Amino acid sequence: MLHHVVVEVSDLDRSAAFYDAVLGPLGWRRHFDEDQIVGWGIAKPVFFISGRHEPRPGFGLIAFTSVGIAGVKAAWEGGCATGGKGVSDPGVSRGHASGSYSAFLQDPDGYDVEVTVGVA
Repeated sequence: MLHHVVVEVSDLDRSAAFYDAVLGPLGWRRHFDEDQIVGWGIAKPVFFISGRHEPRPGFGLIAFTSVGIAGVKAAWEGGCATGGKGVSDPGVSRGHASGSYSAFLQDPDGYDVEVTVGVA
């Protein structure tokens, strides 16, 4: 079971605005914002960004679940409007571990972000 995730970012304010826009439509909210760390979740923070250390190059994919297609679209649009880069428009996806309807984008530091929902 996943307990929490922390991602180092190069600009905490820019990345916080990006994740506010992506996670808000999914029902997540900020639960933590102090000492160069911001955390989101539904009942408690489980996803954090940190400005404490220099980000290191590498690959990373973060996938968030939406409760519906409208949330996937809103999260993708919000992320693209706040410094993210659209990689794949919202639509049907059959990729490994993806839901049936997904959208892909990159956050301001280049991390791959997927927003997905399983549909019948």
